[in-house]
Amino acid sequence: MSQHFRAIRAAWAGSTILAAACTLAAPAAAQQGAPAASDSGQLDTIIVTANRRQENLQDVAVSAEILDQGRVDVIFSAAGDVTALAGSVPGLNIESSNGRVAPRFYIRGLGNTDFDLAASQPVSVLLDDVVLENVTLKSFPIFDVARVEVLRGPQGTLFGRNTPAGIVKVDSIKPSHETDVRASFSFASLDTITLNGAVGGSLVEDVLAFRLATQFQRRGDWIDNGFTNQRNALGGFTDFAIRGQLLLTPTERLSMNASVNFRDLDGSSTFFRANVLGPTTARPNNTNQLNDNYDRGTVFYDGGGGNKANYQQFGLTLTTAYEFDFATLTSIGSYWTSEGSSRGDIDGGFGASFLPVMGPGFIPFPADTQDSIDLEQYTHEIRLASNSEGPLGWQIGGFYFESDFDVTTVGFNFPPPVTVNHTNDAWALFGQLSYQLNDMLKLTGGLRYTDDEKDFFVRSGAAPQPVSVGDSQLNWDIALFADVSDDVSVYAKIANAFRAPTIQGRDVAFFSAPSVAQSENITSYEVGFKSELADRTIRLNGALFYYTVEDPQFTAVGGAGNLVQLINANKGEAYGFELDSAFQITPNFLVTLGLAYNHTEIQDDTLAVGICAQCTVTDPTRVIGGSTRALIDGNPFPNAPEWSGDFTARYAIPVGDSGEFFIFTDWTYLGQTNFLLYTSEEFNADSRIEGGLRIGYSGGNGEWEVAAFARNITNEDNVLGVVDFNNNTAFVNDPRVIGVSFGVKY
Repeated sequence: MSQHFRAIRAAWAGSTILAAACTLAAPAAAQQGAPAASDSGQLDTIIVTANRRQENLQDVAVSAEILDQGRVDVIFSAAGDVTALAGSVPGLNIESSNGRVAPRFYIRGLGNTDFDLAASQPVSVLLDDVVLENVTLKSFPIFDVARVEVLRGPQGTLFGRNTPAGIVKVDSIKPSHETDVRASFSFASLDTITLNGAVGGSLVEDVLAFRLATQFQRRGDWIDNGFTNQRNALGGFTDFAIRGQLLLTPTERLSMNASVNFRDLDGSSTFFRANVLGPTTARPNNTNQLNDNYDRGTVFYDGGGGNKANYQQFGLTLTTAYEFDFATLTSIGSYWTSEGSSRGDIDGGFGASFLPVMGPGFIPFPADTQDSIDLEQYTHEIRLASNSEGPLGWQIGGFYFESDFDVTTVGFNFPPPVTVNHTNDAWALFGQLSYQLNDMLKLTGGLRYTDDEKDFFVRSGAAPQPVSVGDSQLNWDIALFADVSDDVSVYAKIANAFRAPTIQGRDVAFFSAPSVAQSENITSYEVGFKSELADRTIRLNGALFYYTVEDPQFTAVGGAGNLVQLINANKGEAYGFELDSAFQITPNFLVTLGLAYNHTEIQDDTLAVGICAQCTVTDPTRVIGGSTRALIDGNPFPNAPEWSGDFTARYAIPVGDSGEFFIFTDWTYLGQTNFLLYTSEEFNADSRIEGGLRIGYSGGNGEWEVAAFARNITNEDNVLGVVDFNNNTAFVNDPRVIGVSFGVKY
């Protein structure tokens, strides 16, 4: 893509007109960091946009959970990144081996463990209706949002390819003509500082409004380097993000919103810890847990350059919406860039077996690498959706996607620098019809045709090795929704979606050819119910699902060769259930509880993958081409805990006419997890639980709040992921963070 063309593309995107804002429905106190009690004594109505229009969650045939402003603010109160959402919705897991960038998402067990910056994922992330395809864009900070929607199951009709597992949809607060000024500040342990601010209102009455929001997160260095004997040498970060929006409504029918997003991260990549899994001399039978080599506050690094991660991201999201008598036409154009690098001491220790010293434990050889990316992404969607209130509803549209990026891998001892280029062009046509058959039954169906093409070549450091893949598919879904009574509904849904073919070229740096995975196709069967009982003080929503994946894409990461190989299994299968509930016990006491069970299984009796250098593999093995490989038939999908759940409770004590004392707690649970395609005694985790607490006072009908908070209040040491090629290396969660906050809203 020429520089001239890029300039034209960016300028065009900057001049496209953006669509109108969505309705907000969050109480003032919730916007200060703790979900508010209900004024009416009933549960609040939850709005969802699973069908690209605003609807009551109770009226939509989808398994979904919505995180409102208050819950989101609590989750990120200790300067957490996107991975802090893991477990906050049953069935959702998120982790990253690239620090605060390149998160990996899993819904209903389906995800991708690939750590490369060119990785493809079956969970799509959208910010204000714009897909953030690359893994680095998916890490854009979540702040000043109206809600975060997690839609479970295939979303291929309205949201496109690469959504077979589901989507995470982030909707920012849009400009309005009401003056809105809010700010919050928190200071916590580990020199953690979080500052959020937003201001908005009218520039020209009823015509032009604006909103400017920003977030600043900082943590000091808190990890000692035991190799150099430096205290508080590593672990700090500064993460700054800002969003500006202009809303123009020149007529009642035309609305225009233009937003600019920017992020600047000066942080740390993931801290790998050598040989902390499996037995040690002091505890010979301690497997599947962190052993005596582990100390969360200490690592032993002789490389990694300080494990630095530096990224900048920039996006323009610009749309227009015009309301005709019969339908609304919406056009969304967006242009994003991402540029940066992260470096790490991958072996997690110092020295090597052929050097005078090494540790902790056995280090076969040192590994110190840096990955960097230079990316541009352009998307454009046009859709026309009916406005009529009759029994027939419909929408049609088209979508275009284009990305172009370089990934450079540098080894500071090995390998030499290699830069590879990835391009992706895709377009789609889609439509959806819904018809109210009678007072009880509603039928909805959709189709989407997608054409997807990817190209790869080596730009420098090795032979060009060009590779091209592509696919065209027709995806569909059909759902029947039935109102059993005024309070209870049931639905049944069948959906089909696919993940486009993928090229992975990281292994070129290690003198191997790029690998390819062909499209994976999912067919999902789901039945569910929606209910609001006891005068809308109890909400119970649930779903049972079963899905099969033909040719599922997996990534064989690590192994003794430290390779990243894309593979297709013959088939994958999963089944389970989700339950989301809320109980408004009193007007001042709200409890929510979510639970998910998800059984996954790889079905391929001939598929064999490389194994680790030091771990104890429990799968059957065979020698292929002189290398020992594990047969993975019957294994669960990687990073797919069978059980997950979340719990929240908020109790308030009113004070006078405008104040309240409150206590809020939230807990997440992820069950036993196998991290890799093969099974071993070491590379899995026991059940993981983390909790938070917030106690404070809110005054002036929610206009100000002061609170004390804690995240990971019990200071759990949880394994989040592993590195399997060199030694029994893992990375873990953040320690307990305790702080105080103050917020105002006008």
